[in-house]
Amino acid sequence: MPLKIGNIDVLQVPITAPEAPDSFYSGFNPSVQTLPRGHKRLECSRPFSVETIYERDVEIPMRDGVLLRADVFRPANEKEKVPAILPWSPYGSARLEMIPAHIGIPFDWLSDYEKFESPDPADWTARGYAVINIDARGSWDSEDDLRYFGTPEGKDGHDAVEFIAKLPWCNGSVCMAGNSWLGVGQWFTAAEQPPSLKCIAPFEGASDMYREMLCRGGIPFTSFLDWVASTLRGRKQQEHLAGMLEKYPLMNEYWADKRARADRINIPAYVVAIFFSEADLSRLRIHDTQEWYDLYQPKTNDELQRFFDRYTKGVQNGWEDSTPPVRVSLLGFNEPNIINHVVNNWPVKETTQTTLYLAPNSKLTGDQALKPATLAYQADAQAMQEDDDTEELHFSYTFRERTHLLGAAKTVLYISSPDFHDMDVFVQLRKADKNGKILISYNVPLADLKRMGMEEEAIPKVNPMIYLGPTGQLRASHRALDESLSTPHWPVHAHNKEEFITPGEVVKLEIGMWPSGMVFSEGESIVLKVSGHWMTLSEYPWLRGEHKPRNKGKHIVHYGGEYDSHVVLPLVKIGTPAETRSIR
Repeated sequence: MPLKIGNIDVLQVPITAPEAPDSFYSGFNPSVQTLPRGHKRLECSRPFSVETIYERDVEIPMRDGVLLRADVFRPANEKEKVPAILPWSPYGSARLEMIPAHIGIPFDWLSDYEKFESPDPADWTARGYAVINIDARGSWDSEDDLRYFGTPEGKDGHDAVEFIAKLPWCNGSVCMAGNSWLGVGQWFTAAEQPPSLKCIAPFEGASDMYREMLCRGGIPFTSFLDWVASTLRGRKQQEHLAGMLEKYPLMNEYWADKRARADRINIPAYVVAIFFSEADLSRLRIHDTQEWYDLYQPKTNDELQRFFDRYTKGVQNGWEDSTPPVRVSLLGFNEPNIINHVVNNWPVKETTQTTLYLAPNSKLTGDQALKPATLAYQADAQAMQEDDDTEELHFSYTFRERTHLLGAAKTVLYISSPDFHDMDVFVQLRKADKNGKILISYNVPLADLKRMGMEEEAIPKVNPMIYLGPTGQLRASHRALDESLSTPHWPVHAHNKEEFITPGEVVKLEIGMWPSGMVFSEGESIVLKVSGHWMTLSEYPWLRGEHKPRNKGKHIVHYGGEYDSHVVLPLVKIGTPAETRSIR
């Protein structure tokens, strides 16, 4: 039966069969084998340190009769029942081998049985857990059509959790873990409140697919997910997100269903680098490295085990008392990063919301310019997203003392287009050193990349490897705010109507920027960049230049006088940090 969300029919497109070349498909093979202690999949792989039962293509039934398939890894010691970790995704057997330099992770840290962005079975069976590498509905040999997030996927997650909890080797407790898609899926499964789901650990999981990924600021962004869709495998069809965005460019019940219902999540959550509605037992950690690199650090998994032990095994290990509610990291760029700085809440209440106004000579100042002025850039310049694009305005402010940016900034621009009825506007914050050089931050310590055979000059200019600074973007016709979701320092746009502009009309745009942590020493500067194109690095080299400008002609930024174009920065002073990490 075709999928419907409310009254909306969901578009489908073909999905590539598992047997296609380069699929890494090992065939459909329901079977059970025992991996002995010391077993290694490859000579360079991590060995299993405990005897492990490996069950392939296990059937997991859904409420509508559809069968999903999963590979189950569990300790062979059957005297003691164990909890199950459920990583949820359609990624099959994809692994980190496709990432340059293995993202700095030594090959012998991983068993090569781990699913992409998920816990490694060789690690977690030794910790007393089963790992259930499930293939989401419609992926690989799981039946039906592939679905992308939302309530339908959450209901499948609910059914999987309850089925796994009743298996004879399980102690009745299930938890979830993983990055990206594996993080997103946890929001929707937890919102369905399966009784046997005891806790979740969503790492880097978006919570609003329209506003955060596909159409941030009302500007369609589908090239990355189009590429992801091309890599997925299944037997029938898959949901067509890009087609749905083209057909339904405004917020409706379909897109609303892809926004996490955090208000319905009633179990402990250990969240990494994402917003969450704070609960008594929830913890947030914002780390300073790339997500895959962080996921497989022994220290990360030691802490994750304490969390899981507390809520799936009932171990009284002091998790609640000893784990700070919020830990944040701040990037030093040209100095060591500050990591695990403890605060009591998110957003951080100790920050001072500091307003800096656009001013003459490409400056940011604490006082608004008295005389009105304008600056223009060519809005339709093509960008290749390699941090060397043209037609970008720069406005800078030099700090007189050591200062830290921590949280989400907001840019307010008065802007016009003499040539077009709409505008796509992009903003970014950057750090510049005392000589005015704009800096970058590596997402993986260079020593670890070098250990894996990659020298600094060979690091590709892509988003997983290099961070530039927080960004924001907004289509002028989508400038109306959702007052019920917005706060004074974080604008949320409604996206329920289009308000086109008249050529030459000056409009006010409030643009939220992703949260960030940045360290500035005396004499260093923060730089606000404004342009008509994406200023982040592309996810992969083959996606460079995929974002074609929709703009025409010039954009004119107005400041001074009646136009108080400005940026609001969450600034705070932090004493000597307890932990630092040098990325260089």
